[in-house]
This record gives sequence, C-alpha cells and structure tokens, in this order.
Amino acid sequence: MGANLKEVRTRIKSVISTQQITKAMKMVSAAKLRRAQQAIVQLRPYSVKLSNMLQNVLSGLEGDADTVFNKEREVHNVAIVIVTSNRGLAGALNTNIGKAAVNLVQTTFAPQYQSGNVTFFPIGKKGNEYTQRYLPRAKYVTDYVDAFSDLSFDAISKIANRIMEDFTVNSFDEVHIVYSQFKNAGMQEATVEQFLPVKRVPVIERNAVRADYIFEPDKKVLLDTLIPTILHTQFLKTLLDTHASEHGARMTAMEKATDNANNLLTELKINYNKARQEAITRELSEIVGGAAALEG
Repeated sequence: MGANLKEVRTRIKSVISTQQITKAMKMVSAAKLRRAQQAIVQLRPYSVKLSNMLQNVLSGLEGDADTVFNKEREVHNVAIVIVTSNRGLAGALNTNIGKAAVNLVQTTFAPQYQSGNVTFFPIGKKGNEYTQRYLPRAKYVTDYVDAFSDLSFDAISKIANRIMEDFTVNSFDEVHIVYSQFKNAGMQEATVEQFLPVKRVPVIERNAVRADYIFEPDKKVLLDTLIPTILHTQFLKTLLDTHASEHGARMTAMEKATDNANNLLTELKINYNKARQEAITRELSEIVGGAAALEG
C-alpha cells in the first residue's frame, strides 16, 4: 500500500507540473493572439475590397489592357502554397489544413499529381511534414518554410513575387493557397483559395453591377503597378490569418488541457485519500489485533 501511495503522489506532482506549463502557454498564446488578431482584422477588409476590385477590373478589360495574371490556361502544372504553423500543440489546426491540401490534390489535381506536376510551397514546418508524408510524389520548394519569422509586407512580397514570376513564365498554370481562416479564438476554418490566375467575375454579376473605373494616367501602366500590390496584399492576408489562427487554436487547446489536468488532479486526490484511509484502517486493525493477542 505504501508503494501505491507513493505512485499516486508522484502522479499528482507530475500533473501539477504539466498544468503549470499549460497555464503558462495559454497566457503566452493569449497575449500573442491579441496582436495577431489586431493585424488580420485591420488588413482583411482592405484585402477583400482590393481583391473584389481586382476581379472587377480584370473582368472588364476586354483585351484592351490585358495582363498575364488573369490568363486561364489548360492546367498541366499546379503550385500549392500550404500555410501552417511551425509548432504543434495547436489542436487540430495543422492537421485540418494538411487534410484540405491533400483533399485538393486527390480530388481536383489527381492527374497532375500522378504525372509529378504538383509543386508545394510550404510555409510552416507542420504543413511541410504533413504533405511530404501523404503526398510523396509531389515536388517541394522548402525555401520559405520559416517565413513566419518575418511577417512584414516586404518580406512576404518577395515570396509572392517568386510564385507570380513562375506563373508568368508558365512554370505553373494555377496557384492555390491552403491556409486557416481566422474566425475567432475558438474557431478556425481550413480554406482553399485560388491565387492565380485571378478569377473573373461571372458575366451575370458583372452585368448587374458593372464598375466603371477611370484610369489615370494610363490603364496599362497603372495595372502593372496595381495588380502585383493587390496580389501581395492578398498573399499576406493568408499568412496573417493562419498566424492568428495558430495562437487562437493553441490558447483553446491549452485551456482544455489545463481543465483536463484539473479534473485528473481531483480524481487522483480522491484515490490518494481512499488509499491513505485504507492504509490507516489496516494499521489500526493490526494494532487492535496485536493488543488482543497480548491480552489473550
């Protein structure tokens, strides 16, 4: 019984130590989440508005100042940017993004994958590990796995430029981004978006609300500057979304882990008290039995 009590005491100390770690990680993630959430909340309306404007402009060009970024081609080569975190302990966040990427390849680009014409650009170590495990026949460009170390517009624009240049020279016919869209601290949604070519607004929608833009000084010169900037902003949004999602998911996961540790502690303490009472009762019985034997 003494050995059993010692084992329970050891487990209690271990759980308390783990609980302290999960509490600390929750507090750190909560602090980081506030900054990350502020960044994506400020950028998202701007990015969405720019993306809508880009679709409208490119859909209404009608060939007078066309751009390569809305050219639809037969899809032979595909690039997929998968954006995940570098670290785990974030619930199902990274797994959900990985599953979305694998599902995209298996359902939409299976012929390209079998031909070895699917290329991944992993941003975040977890996505790189997941896709290489489940999609070994794909190609991998791992130059930007650690991109989360610098989330400035200039740094992220360099990554977007590389992918846009590859699309321009026909290295890829389509580019998709798989990331986690931040809803709130408790909800993140794995999302797939087509990055290139820029989707055109459907004809019905375009005729219903036709945006009539005035270009100064020249339509082509302006678009050559405007389109890359909008695409860079759209690309940055996916990283900031995933960054906020990571901290929200980790904060939620650590909160649940802390609660589970608390429940386990309660159960262990009850077991410890029961074992201790049994040991005391046994010792008292032995004392009474010994005293009775002496009297006899």
